[in-house]
Amino acid sequence: MAEPDWLRPHWTRDEAKAMLLYFVFGEFAAEPQFDLSAHGSQGLPPGVEMRRIPKAALAHWDGHPLRGALGEILREGNPAAFEAARKAPECVMLRGELADADSLAYLRDTLGVVAALLDAGGVAVVDPQILEIFTADEWRARYAGAEISAARGHVLILCHDDANGGAWIKTRGMRKFARPDISIRRVPQTEVQRAGAVASQLVELGMRGMRFGEGSMVEVDGLPGGLKVTRGGSLDDPEFNNTHLELHWPKA
Repeated sequence: MAEPDWLRPHWTRDEAKAMLLYFVFGEFAAEPQFDLSAHGSQGLPPGVEMRRIPKAALAHWDGHPLRGALGEILREGNPAAFEAARKAPECVMLRGELADADSLAYLRDTLGVVAALLDAGGVAVVDPQILEIFTADEWRARYAGAEISAARGHVLILCHDDANGGAWIKTRGMRKFARPDISIRRVPQTEVQRAGAVASQLVELGMRGMRFGEGSMVEVDGLPGGLKVTRGGSLDDPEFNNTHLELHWPKA
């Protein structure tokens, strides 16, 4: 059986920080017992903190992920998980920023704590960086075995209509790896699948530590000259909540 891959063979240090944020809803013992070793975790890495929010405080919690625009997205995407979270008496938030690292051990250890919280009474998990909510069973199924370290489990690739015509392929979640998200604009409808594959490849390379500088060229089969990278955006950009790499599909 394949083992999870937490290596970053393309890594060179970036000044950006990795940011992790998860919410685990459920009902937990006063002093919950965690079997972290069962989930391959050495405990929360330095920089990631655990905050327990009891029912009495949930009603007045400004950062409640089940409210506002995010709440509506989560409710529409997974009504069953949303309802389970809504009924839960408390929430545990895992949040932190970490220096760019040469391995993904920090993610492995944090995900192990999430899994241990589910074993200890958690019923639902919110990953706001990819706009998703999971029941406990859905989380366990998605992050089982070697799949726990697959890029597609941690980054969302979206396709929208582009204001400039064509389609807009964009990602969310690369901030977990201290890397910018991906934005590919002006993609013809006939090229959406290929552009999505390009975005997926860039996600994988970024997760594994690669950095793309201003003016870098991304080679794409069938596109003479490839795609030029422009770095832009900010952590406050609501489209990504991250900086991003901007690429434009060439005109036919």
